[in-house]
Amino acid sequence: MAINLKNLSAGDLGKIVGFEQSGKAYRKRLLAMGLTPGTPFSVTRFAPLGDPVEIKLRGFSLTLRKAEADILLIEKL
Repeated sequence: MAINLKNLSAGDLGKIVGFEQSGKAYRKRLLAMGLTPGTPFSVTRFAPLGDPVEIKLRGFSLTLRKAEADILLIEKL
């Protein structure tokens, strides 16, 4: 079952399974940043108000705004 990134906590592991249909504007940008389906990642930290969130994938850290993170459909590992 796919969930959103906001449902994870710092230290959790996940895998990208797809994108929300409403997020077509950000989808291309997220794909260019390496957020492709099947990519595993770990949640490094959330800012105090939940925006932005930092994840680690493919050997680098990536910070996403809440609007971008909400588009990702993920599976908790």
